[in-house]
Amino acid sequence: MDQHFAESVGRPDLVRLDDRLVCLRFETMKAVSALAAVRHLLDTGAVRRGDTLLDSSSGIYGYALALACHRYGMRCHIVGSTTVDRTLRTQLAVLGVEFEQMAPCADLKLDQKRRVARIHEILAERPGHHWMRQYHDDIHYLGYRSVARRVREETGTDRLTLVGGVGSGASTGALARYLREDSPDVDLVGVQPYGSVTFGSEHVSDPEIIIAGIGSSIPFGNVAHELYDTVHWLSFEAARSGSVDLLRRHAVFAGLSTGAAYLTARWERDRSPDRTVVFVAADTGHRYVDTVFAHHAEATPVDRLAPREVSAPEELALPWSRMRWHRRPAPGAAEAVGRGMR
Repeated sequence: MDQHFAESVGRPDLVRLDDRLVCLRFETMKAVSALAAVRHLLDTGAVRRGDTLLDSSSGIYGYALALACHRYGMRCHIVGSTTVDRTLRTQLAVLGVEFEQMAPCADLKLDQKRRVARIHEILAERPGHHWMRQYHDDIHYLGYRSVARRVREETGTDRLTLVGGVGSGASTGALARYLREDSPDVDLVGVQPYGSVTFGSEHVSDPEIIIAGIGSSIPFGNVAHELYDTVHWLSFEAARSGSVDLLRRHAVFAGLSTGAAYLTARWERDRSPDRTVVFVAADTGHRYVDTVFAHHAEATPVDRLAPREVSAPEELALPWSRMRWHRRPAPGAAEAVGRGMR
């Protein structure tokens, strides 16, 4: 029996969609990493019960950290993106979180930079706060070891391809690293939005939106580029088609980043008949009801979509591009320093 709701909400389901396509479905994925990270900090004496943990979030991590703080008797301070909705703000308030939300901003890249700048201001004012550094400290890898074990046991094969949004780098990076301890043949496919610096698409903008949570306008230390075999970039429109098809075809109600991962996973499955493809569904679709699912009739059928194969980031083009990364280092603009445990 779980001792706290955070343990339950972070436990994923493995759903087989067909003989070679598996959905690793979370209700709130980052609860896994936040719980393990906070527990590690307490166990090592880096923080004590009652301390305040601080970080920036576009939504999912803020909720996960709030749950972890509730579980371990910590205070929580979140600087939130302009995209954080009323439902989440209300939950954070009831959980006792000190929440600051960025003012509306047309440019989500600027929103991210402003949040990090505000974190530094808070630390100068309140040096006793502990900055969790979800983008740079790989204590956030720790919680995914048990998830990797489940994937290995329940899929029953070493011929795995793992697909997921890159984001901070913790989830896909950790899962690939732990899976490869026993099965070096595991392929890792990262999913990115256009406009993200992480794999060099900052020169291509999506007129609709940068998909929150899976891209970045600043370098992230937790992204280990050398783990990735292939990268896909998808527009908002392509990701919406994936989300709608996943619900219509398989009854899985999940977010926009999941739609992008699902579309990518279908493509990779069809090109590797000897492999099982597992894709990460990081959260539910509730916060996308108005922007994605209410417009389901406008979604392009997924069978009409295919990626443009490119050999360099300079060739990227909307709505969908694919590039073999071959486990190369970070491009210059995405190099980061200060990784936590590596």
